[in-house]
Amino acid sequence: MNTDMSTKNLLVELFVEELPPKALKTLGEVFADNVYQSLAESDLIQRSENLSLGFVQPWEWYASPRRLSVLVRDVLSVAPSKNVVHKVMPVSVALDGNGKPTSSLTKRIMSFDIGLSSIGWAVMEKDENGTKLVDTGVRPFGEDSTNVNPSISARLFKNLDGKTESLYLERQTEGRTLSAALQKAIKESLAKLPIPKVMSYQLADGWTTVNFVRPAHGLVALHGADVVPVSILGLQSSNVTHGHRFEAKNSSITINNADSYESQLAAEGAVIASFAARRASIVEQLRAIADKEELKTIEDDALLDEVTALVERPNVLMCKFEEEFLQVPPECLILTMKANQKYFPLLDKSGKLTNKFLIVSNICPADPSRVIEGNERVVRPRLADAKFFFEQDRKKPLDSHIDGLRKVVYHNKLGSTFDKVTRIKQLAAQIYPQLPANPATSLALVEQAALLCKCDLLTSMVGEFPELQGIMGRYYALADGKSAELADAMSEHYLPRGAGDDLPKTTTGMALALADKLDTIVGVFAIDQKPTGAKDPFGLRRAAIGVLRIIIENRLNIDLLKLINFAVSIQPVKAANDTVAEVYEYSMERLRGYYLEGNALDVTTEMFDAVLANRPASPLDFDQRLRALHSFLKLSDAQSLAAANKRISNILKKVDGAIGGEVEKKLLEEAAEKDLYKELQSAETDATPMFAARNYQDALTRLALLRPAVDKFFDGVMVMSDDVKVRNNRLALLARLRNVFLQVADLSRLPG
Repeated sequence: MNTDMSTKNLLVELFVEELPPKALKTLGEVFADNVYQSLAESDLIQRSENLSLGFVQPWEWYASPRRLSVLVRDVLSVAPSKNVVHKVMPVSVALDGNGKPTSSLTKRIMSFDIGLSSIGWAVMEKDENGTKLVDTGVRPFGEDSTNVNPSISARLFKNLDGKTESLYLERQTEGRTLSAALQKAIKESLAKLPIPKVMSYQLADGWTTVNFVRPAHGLVALHGADVVPVSILGLQSSNVTHGHRFEAKNSSITINNADSYESQLAAEGAVIASFAARRASIVEQLRAIADKEELKTIEDDALLDEVTALVERPNVLMCKFEEEFLQVPPECLILTMKANQKYFPLLDKSGKLTNKFLIVSNICPADPSRVIEGNERVVRPRLADAKFFFEQDRKKPLDSHIDGLRKVVYHNKLGSTFDKVTRIKQLAAQIYPQLPANPATSLALVEQAALLCKCDLLTSMVGEFPELQGIMGRYYALADGKSAELADAMSEHYLPRGAGDDLPKTTTGMALALADKLDTIVGVFAIDQKPTGAKDPFGLRRAAIGVLRIIIENRLNIDLLKLINFAVSIQPVKAANDTVAEVYEYSMERLRGYYLEGNALDVTTEMFDAVLANRPASPLDFDQRLRALHSFLKLSDAQSLAAANKRISNILKKVDGAIGGEVEKKLLEEAAEKDLYKELQSAETDATPMFAARNYQDALTRLALLRPAVDKFFDGVMVMSDDVKVRNNRLALLARLRNVFLQVADLSRLPG
């Protein structure tokens, strides 16, 4: 039995060639988590009081361009022994008629790799009171004697498995050693890494080929100060690693113990091993230099993560470029600096781009002038290219590219990009009359903007930087003397590009954005390439949420169902008969996510389904109903009325045939049904103009006053009267009551 329960911290480092920067953070986190979880499953993590209380993180991950590392705290050298129970076989198969072991049982026992001499039968005897059986020891396997043998470590016992009595084997297993468990943990962790692209390379023997994200050259595995013998990717573990390529004090660093890893790498290797610490250092240096210059950087977490993954010892320096390049749209300069060079552009206090930028160097020379000069020299051709593209593009007006769109295939079944902008023009013409009046635009302007909105795709600048589509269209439209309304629509029609992105602000931009996204959604559904749970190559989820956000958040009273019908009718392919319904359902499911996942309104699935039951054609109308229902449910009468609607729904479902006709006042017999009829008539009179104005909240508040009459009706009236006419009249009254609530939502779908 294992008795040594002392723990030490464990360090594992895989030293490799430069890892892909965009994937480094994820690789580091996943590698560390996988190693920790695997060791925990092997019972090698001894949770100290501080760990249990959450004062100390159980593991620390490190990642730099050339290493993936993890420090796991409180790791045992050997896991504790534990009892394991195996189901062996039914007793009827295990024992013969005399209660002795069969050959089947003997063979099965031997398959557990246990000597028969170390197995015994559990001896069960009655306790002192003679009321229950207790375990008093074991007797040797295969013998009739009941003599207890305390040296036997594995035992057989009977227990019920459902209705069948089965035989079970209980044995004590030795805990796994750290070496064996770590070997398994590292192997499994590397296999589970989300590697963007695997490399195949040969080991030093010239024969063996291994696969990994990058060639690996070193493996450190230290339990305290002791090397844990493991191997992976042709490497044997040691306590030796390497520091910075150029600035380490020594080419090799011997790690004294797991706890000194981070400090030794910093002192001897000139490496900040912690990804988080390196990132924080970059942020601090960027802010310090920007503040000194009275400038500010552009916040970009993705760029920060990528740059952190490119350096081991960050050193931020300021550079400049010629002011003449500032004549180029700032988006072009910013994009080329960030995307191509991984630089941080600097803005003045008003948010205007300056000719200064910050770089993150991987070396810290005493004189950084050559580093600065080199980066300034490298960025100059990039900016010159951007300036050239911009000047060349401006030589042609934007509308000169319209005809060229005929040669650009949008989709082989949906025609060219020119065909698409033609459909956008037709859809925008349907949308425009439903938008708020705006003196800055007109139907003619909207149609002109529709034809121009994709023209910048044929410009040199967008050809070089596709991310600038729409943005460059705006600049070129302004250069052509187009109105600000039209120019803004060039970029706005792509909005929102993602979750939380801005929405179009101009009327023309709203019309184009809705038309473009609806045409994309409907077109893809029409050719039966709708998204699946895992794949959405055309970005339909994003497009659908964009349509809904534009309509709801801009409070646009637009009939979405009618637009879907029209969009289907102008597609170049014959769509299936259910395409309109499919697109509507798809949009409603995106709307469900909009409310349930990211909206400030506290909406439940039942509330959403209650409104969806009415299938509102307008997303804004849907929103108004849902908000009214949300307010209604806060009223004291809401739960009772929801329960009543559920009860009415259940009653009406059981009725054969249609329930129709007017309620006949002369057939109302009971006082309670007469009162309900009277109250319902009054409520309908008051609520009708509210429904017409979509003032659903006030309408539901008014209908809530029906609760006392509804309660009295169900307490004192038997709906299913023996008199057919009376019964049908009462059913008609209930149907009328339910229908008045249905003008907002189906309350029967709510809990209650």
